[in-house]
Amino acid sequence: MNRRTAALGLVAALTLASCGAQEAAAPPRYQASLTVLEGGGHGPQLCSMVAQSLPPQCGGPDVVGWDWSKVAHESVRGVKWGSYRVVGTWDGARLTLTEPPGEPARADPEAEDRFASPCPEPEGGWRPIDPAKTTERTMKEAMERARTAEEFAGTWIDRLGPQPDPAKEEELDARRYVLNLRFTGDLSGREAWIREVWGGALCLTGAQRTETELHRIQRAIEAELAGGMVSTSPDEIANRVNAVVWLATDDLRRRLDEKYGGGAIALDGMLKPVG
Repeated sequence: MNRRTAALGLVAALTLASCGAQEAAAPPRYQASLTVLEGGGHGPQLCSMVAQSLPPQCGGPDVVGWDWSKVAHESVRGVKWGSYRVVGTWDGARLTLTEPPGEPARADPEAEDRFASPCPEPEGGWRPIDPAKTTERTMKEAMERARTAEEFAGTWIDRLGPQPDPAKEEELDARRYVLNLRFTGDLSGREAWIREVWGGALCLTGAQRTETELHRIQRAIEAELAGGMVSTSPDEIANRVNAVVWLATDDLRRRLDEKYGGGAIALDGMLKPVG
């Protein structure tokens, strides 16, 4: 091999190595199906929630590389918007597009009924034990009583049978619901205490965190993650705080678990990794 051939081979090897390093260092890409809106003094932005006005309003991270002339959209009084699948890189504050916007993905409906009572169905089925105390008023009284306990962790109702038509206003029939109550600590004596006011179907379960603690955690993470926070809400059924941020990383999940305890926070991201 002569010197010239050897030199060309070295250049080619260095070029390939350089290309490989650039590919390895390529920033990760993320995707989301969201509304993009421009108006009210700001450019194109991602919307986590949209105010149902005309024109609509929202605010969120900027979208870099957006071109309204290349996408179908609506426009009213200078405000432009539409729903799209967007893909791009994320710098912590804005999304830079790496490919043209596409049709948004449609969310699948939840298959699981998360309001279902966790207690096993009693022999003979769920039914009132004292019809006189099975009314909407006594159900509310039972909930209010439960909330006075320091150990109170949550409450919800589970409807027995088909769900009512939301288009029709129907009076709540307490006989068709299971009242679910959660407490931390010892549950002994709780049923008798609630039965003093409530005679309908009842499910009592334990919890790790009280409602007060859930709200404390919620306030803490709202302050801690203010820059990237989208929404937070206490989840009394799962006994945790649901938190949505723009980008949920494994490092952030580990940090929150270490600080607040495993299972205390369910972290979800609006932006999902591509692939």
